[in-house]
Amino acid sequence: MKDGSFVSDAAPLVPQSRRGAAGRRVVVVGAGPGGLASAMLLAAAGADVTLIEKEDRVGGRTGAIAEDGFTFDIGPTFFLYPEVLREIFAACGRELDDYVELRRLDPMYRLQFEDGRRIDATHDPERLAAEVARIDAGDAGRIQAYLDENRRKFDSFRPILQRPFLGPRDLTRGDMLKALPKLRPWATVDTELGRWFRNPDVRVAFSFQSKYLGMSPFKCPSLYTIIAHIEYGFGVWHPVGGCNALTGAMARAAREMGVEIRLSEPVTRVMLDGRRATGVETAEGRYEADAVVMNADFAHAMRHLVPDGARRRWTDRKIAAKSYSCSTFMLWLGIEGRLDHMAHHTIGFSGDYQRNVAEIDAGQAPEDPTIYVQNAGITDDTLAPEGHSTLYVLAPVGNLTGGVDWADLAPSYREKVLDRLSRLAGEDIRPRIRYEKMFTPNDWETKMAVHEGATFNLAHNLGQMLHRRPRNRFEDLDGVYLTGGGTHPGSGLPTIFESARISSRLLAEDLGLPGAGHLGTELAQEAAE
Repeated sequence: MKDGSFVSDAAPLVPQSRRGAAGRRVVVVGAGPGGLASAMLLAAAGADVTLIEKEDRVGGRTGAIAEDGFTFDIGPTFFLYPEVLREIFAACGRELDDYVELRRLDPMYRLQFEDGRRIDATHDPERLAAEVARIDAGDAGRIQAYLDENRRKFDSFRPILQRPFLGPRDLTRGDMLKALPKLRPWATVDTELGRWFRNPDVRVAFSFQSKYLGMSPFKCPSLYTIIAHIEYGFGVWHPVGGCNALTGAMARAAREMGVEIRLSEPVTRVMLDGRRATGVETAEGRYEADAVVMNADFAHAMRHLVPDGARRRWTDRKIAAKSYSCSTFMLWLGIEGRLDHMAHHTIGFSGDYQRNVAEIDAGQAPEDPTIYVQNAGITDDTLAPEGHSTLYVLAPVGNLTGGVDWADLAPSYREKVLDRLSRLAGEDIRPRIRYEKMFTPNDWETKMAVHEGATFNLAHNLGQMLHRRPRNRFEDLDGVYLTGGGTHPGSGLPTIFESARISSRLLAEDLGLPGAGHLGTELAQEAAE
């Protein structure tokens, strides 16, 4: 430590000869979707941007596994609300569709119940009602009214998801006051859906989306019924090549804009002068900067890159006391042949869904897991060698706070999940496996640097939303800005992209970048007044 700083003088300064139009340098830590979007936007605003990634490829949890001719997404496989990413590309003078091909799915996904009943979800309201009628004819008659109400709810909350919450005063701004009557903070997603649907299986069909946030529908705040509206109102899309094709496209665009992307170079610390960040350090040297954007897993990065004594609100003790999302048990399978009778996306529900969710909330591995399967080969033949397919299999499980010994449990849990998969496929899938990779919550923590293996970051409960989440302009350190699922507005690709827009706008305004005025959204600015 020197003059109140936590800077190490041992590492050399990495030469940085490029200068943005405003003469300002920004370092982005982590090449996930939030970091890549931030790098693009800040370069467009006039900054000199260096993006540093610990892995040998971009994407983070939205990256790819590419082995033996098979390509799998690591994390997200549902691409929702592409308008946000289109707007980010447009702000950078580019067209998203010039970089990646998007295919709209219909049906969006299949919901398979244990007793054989199913719903093939579609964005067509009449067909959707017919599908729901397979479960409950009375509930099917309320589909259109439910969709209309959630469209209005989404329109009210959209500006809130597009601007920062930097303190309690932001709760009293115009957009929030307008949306409050629809917030219903006492209600969960499940109880909110109870206003529309009496059948518990129909409610599950419109509430499982809370798992996109790593949350139980029986605990997730009712605000998040809007996720289902985002699917039904704007569609579910498949990027050709997988969702990792999105981050690959963003990296290409960023490089074209002059962003330097440095791979296989883990950041070892944030350099500080008092409480102000002055850059970051890696094994290669020091990168001085006027501002630092953190796109790494929040809890892991703060505990490993910033000394505990430099943080006041988000100390190690307070980080440990927070609630975190569930984790996931993963199988990536390359199989011989095709499964044309399976949908692109299938959710196979546990026979006792409430028990399943309760076990996850308790940090356990459910006895009867719900599984999600992506069979992308029926839509995209670029992901596997000819005559083969890819299967992405995910089972939500408890994070590492539950104390499960995954080293011991993993082999038997693999068999349990393969049994569930085989029932969905109508055959034992094991003889067709030609490639396999498995991930447990331990792997999320040790290989992907995800705190407690909580795949979806901090939980999205009322005590950890809006200004109670780590803020986009990080409150503990000057010159540090957060993007990704650990900050406002939360997890999921559309909201991560929004976090990048929010943080980039704040940073650009703080540094006086010449293009700062082009990074905001008129909707968010007008509604907040």
